[in-house]
Amino acid sequence: MLLYGLPFRQKNKLKSRTMKKNAFLTLTLLMGIVFLCPLFAQNQDAAKKELKQRAIKSARQEAKKFEKDGCYVAPGAPPMAMQLEKAWIKQLETDEAGTPRYFMSTVTSVAETQIAAKLQATEAAKLDLAGQIATKVASLINLNVANAQLNTEDAASVTKIVGAAKSIVAQELGRVEPVFEMYKKIGKNVEANVRLAYDQKIAIESSKKAIREKLDAETNLLQDQLDKLIK
Repeated sequence: MLLYGLPFRQKNKLKSRTMKKNAFLTLTLLMGIVFLCPLFAQNQDAAKKELKQRAIKSARQEAKKFEKDGCYVAPGAPPMAMQLEKAWIKQLETDEAGTPRYFMSTVTSVAETQIAAKLQATEAAKLDLAGQIATKVASLINLNVANAQLNTEDAASVTKIVGAAKSIVAQELGRVEPVFEMYKKIGKNVEANVRLAYDQKIAIESSKKAIREKLDAETNLLQDQLDKLIK
């Protein structure tokens, strides 16, 4: 009985020690999380506070310059400094990797009426955004062409479709609300200054999906090839 019982007891002791060790490691990890979470939250709050302060400072400086130059906002719209603060926050905000979180575009247009000037500036800014997004997505796809192992014909088709990505992306943007807009009298005409912001992550994912659908419809690429291109 001793010969058979001894290994069994050793196994129990070993199992007990392992359980205690795992419990200790788990407890240590939990204590670390409890300790680090408040620090992480404090760092986030400090970063947000610093971002807001920088945005307020830039917005006030810019608003004074514009107002001195005779610029104004539409009746009923938020004050210029408030609009600019919102725009600057989006322009300065970054993601976890330190990359700007938003695509930004500012366009000025002149027309006979305020509404016409705003529409022209907004559409031009949307096209500019589409160009920025398309360039980013096209560069990502072009980097993956070699990995997708395409033949010459398929590679040419991909290049052609990716080259037209701006128009594909522009259709995906839909309605984009300006984060800032102001106006200025230019003789009998009105000048509109419009600033747009679009979330990079959302823009890139929706654009990749639209381009994938286009590639799927107009090429003979296999699904795994599409996966490698649009990853």
